[in-house]
Amino acid sequence: MGADAERECWELRSGAGVGPLQFGMSPAEVARALLVPEPQGRVGGPYAQEDFPDGLKAFYDAGKLACVALDAVTGPQVFLSGFPLAGSDSEQGQQFLLDHAAEHGNCLLYTPDDSLSLTDLGVLLRSQQVGEARLTRPLFVKEEWLESQYFRDHLPLEGASD
Repeated sequence: MGADAERECWELRSGAGVGPLQFGMSPAEVARALLVPEPQGRVGGPYAQEDFPDGLKAFYDAGKLACVALDAVTGPQVFLSGFPLAGSDSEQGQQFLLDHAAEHGNCLLYTPDDSLSLTDLGVLLRSQQVGEARLTRPLFVKEEWLESQYFRDHLPLEGASD
């Protein structure tokens, strides 16, 4: 994908999922929803991670989808109130979330790495180094997992372009 005009647009379903992915799906259901036979890579354990084409990462809690991370440059785009969550200037992304929270009464959470989250929407905006720029890399997380100690200690880290 790459160019924004070519990116598929996914819908955010607050607390339920993003695009064709719904929290609680099994790894096999995620692969089917993404129209791929299997992930490109997999890390096991109770909080497994699977890597899919175009920089999409799926994170599981006890075998059920709990978090979806999108690459800043490739893969789907998700808009929140008209703002592109993937691939925007990192500082503008942070300011957008602050403004959105003030306007809509969202619950804000700063993570240990200074990322900002709207917990009630399940949106966490991280940054990803792409060339000389720091761009937004959104994560969509089920609310109870976002607020868990495990998630705070093991936040999905930087994207593939780092």
